[in-house]
Amino acid sequence: VQLVESGGGVVQPGGSLTLSCAASGFTFSRYTMSWHRQAPGQERELVASISNTGGSTYYTDSVKGRFTISRDNAKNTVYLQMNSLKPEDTAVYYCKGVKPGSDYWGQGTQVIVSS
Repeated sequence: VQLVESGGGVVQPGGSLTLSCAASGFTFSRYTMSWHRQAPGQERELVASISNTGGSTYYTDSVKGRFTISRDNAKNTVYLQMNSLKPEDTAVYYCKGVKPGSDYWGQGTQVIVSS
């Protein structure tokens, strides 16, 4: 089983990034997928999630209207489009796949928002 995140980097405030998470080794289309982030010295927090079919999404309040989660079950990939980035969005971003009795985490990708 693998979840491999990519797309992180350094961006100026107000900029955009798109994170990708490529899954393998499990039946991706049966899993709810989510993005989490952890800033230095802080707890890991849920940022956004998407149901297995893509029909339902959730966003934490701090990213509503700026971030969009999506998935492509044919490509076994989940995305996080991040717009209007703020310095407080700086964190390591992790993707997670979950269904009852099973969950998997990626290794994370760093996002730094700084001028």
